[in-house]
Amino acid sequence: MIILYTSPGCASCRKAKQWLKDNNIEFVEKNLFTSILNKDEIKYILSRCPNGTEDIISVRSKAFMALKKDINDFSINELVELIQKNPSILKRPIMISKQNLVVGYDSDEITSMMPVELRNIISNSCSDECTSFELCGKVRSEARA
Repeated sequence: MIILYTSPGCASCRKAKQWLKDNNIEFVEKNLFTSILNKDEIKYILSRCPNGTEDIISVRSKAFMALKKDINDFSINELVELIQKNPSILKRPIMISKQNLVVGYDSDEITSMMPVELRNIISNSCSDECTSFELCGKVRSEARA
């Protein structure tokens, strides 16, 4: 199951939501502005960020810039409180599964939300008998080499 954190009016959020629907991937949508994140949820999201807070915090957002502080000036607890009070400082959409975290909409990166079994089937589905092998099969063969 995927948790999709969104905000109203976010074009990237709509794209991510549509991609998940189009690929029949189950998800739960959480609007960052109507469902307040609890402290444990925020800490969990932060813990999943391989590059730390820069993966998830938009330091160029108006809300963050108004603070006139560096991101490194905040303790984890202060950051959690800040996110609770100002969810607009989070980059969006945020997609979390057991294995992956994707922030923002990227047509390549979002494929990591597809179950591994399905990705394996897709990546191995093109053979030299396929009518599209010239187009996609060679690319996959070259990528594996």
